[in-house]
Amino acid sequence: YFKKESITWSFEFLTTVLNIPLDKLAVTVYEGDKDIPRDEISADVWRSLGIRDERIAYLGKEDNFWIAGDTGPCGSDTEIFYFRSNDSVPEKFDPNDERWVEIWNNVFMEYLKAEDGSVSILPKKNVDTGMGLERVVAVLEGVDDNYLASIWRPIIKEIEEVSNKQYLKNEKSMRIIADHIRASVFIAAD
Repeated sequence: YFKKESITWSFEFLTTVLNIPLDKLAVTVYEGDKDIPRDEISADVWRSLGIRDERIAYLGKEDNFWIAGDTGPCGSDTEIFYFRSNDSVPEKFDPNDERWVEIWNNVFMEYLKAEDGSVSILPKKNVDTGMGLERVVAVLEGVDDNYLASIWRPIIKEIEEVSNKQYLKNEKSMRIIADHIRASVFIAAD
């Protein structure tokens, strides 16, 4: 039940509140392993919301599973991707295609991994969900680089002025500087 609610709320926010078109979305779900089953519940919820099978990719622990360390609470996750390109949206979702950008995830904390490697069901399950604010703003503003979105643009512009260099051809260094400036401001504010 908690998976259906979480996925539905995520989907409704993206498609109804933000008006992101369904045809530009795709999702990943956990493919399962010997200890934890394939997440067909999430896949079924996505199908019920209109996501076609060609836009659902099953991925393993490296991509669609979360645990903080070697032991502890853990669980599968499902991620929502947006096709951020002016190219025609492919019929089939390829998670390795860099034109697809992850904008949301729902982590379903429903297991407990013990030191001996065994996995048991958590008595109280929960969801850790989140959206990439900068990515969603870039999507809504129609830019294909998060650092060209309104959240980052004033910082990037100031870096360009101080350095006498353009962002284009200096993206990596200016992104690092912008990230550090923003982090420093938040640290100082705390």
